[in-house]
Amino acid sequence: MACNVTFTALADPKQYQHFSPHSPSSLKSPKPLTSRFSFASNNSGFTLRFNEVVTRFRFHEASVANAWSTMIRASVKPEPLKIMISGAPASGKGTQCELITKKYGLVHLAAGDLLRQEISTGSEHGKQAKEYMERGQLVPNEIVVMMVKECLLKPDSKENGWLLDGYPRSTSQATALKEFGFEPDLFILLDVSEDLLVERVVGRRLDPVTGKIYHLKYSPPESKEIASRLTQRFDDTEEKVKLRLHTHHQNVEAVLSMYGDITIKIDGNGSKEEVFSQIDNALTNLLEQKKAASGSIAA
Repeated sequence: MACNVTFTALADPKQYQHFSPHSPSSLKSPKPLTSRFSFASNNSGFTLRFNEVVTRFRFHEASVANAWSTMIRASVKPEPLKIMISGAPASGKGTQCELITKKYGLVHLAAGDLLRQEISTGSEHGKQAKEYMERGQLVPNEIVVMMVKECLLKPDSKENGWLLDGYPRSTSQATALKEFGFEPDLFILLDVSEDLLVERVVGRRLDPVTGKIYHLKYSPPESKEIASRLTQRFDDTEEKVKLRLHTHHQNVEAVLSMYGDITIKIDGNGSKEEVFSQIDNALTNLLEQKKAASGSIAA
């Protein structure tokens, strides 16, 4: 393991029997040292490599080695989480993404939001996307892939990890991401029965005044006044939602061919708390595995 670290050597050089031609002058006069080093230890001593200079020490108590090992492990930060999530319309994916990002601090990236953001900023990709959308055409994969790539390369995504929402939607998009070096640790698929999905969509209503979304059964309006002005989106009909579900299932099957070995299916038929509990357990276990892996590298 190699890393950059600043530490202060406070040990008494008399405790150690030095058998290297390199004098550990830093131990005679304690001061912070910053260097690129590697560290290895056993029950009899430890070896430090500062750049190209190797210094070996023998100590009388194994506790010294444990202290050094603890310091090294603390300096190794586990790799951040890289998660993809997919779900049909009304599967509760948006709600779960909010809960995931709130607890785990991941950067939430949704392809649709990226498109709208790029268009609003007037970027080159945004201008190209707007031209296709104004003609009523789908934005080409290569434009969306490049937008996603740029977001995944930003410092906050690298530092905190990312949650890619509803993307990729095809094998070509998944392949492009893989070629750019972006592969998830976990692909979460929200599995909700079709009858429930249809019920959730058909029962949705929009308040044109506030923009708030209600549901006639699960989240009814607060007053008769609000109820009287609610409208239904043109595509929130049973016929339209079944067409959208058919398209979604086709897309998911294609993507699963790329991520099948790291996919977990989450039962999305319960409450949002019950659904998140399943996701939370999976992400917690994944984090523990990453911490264990980083610890074994540091040992």
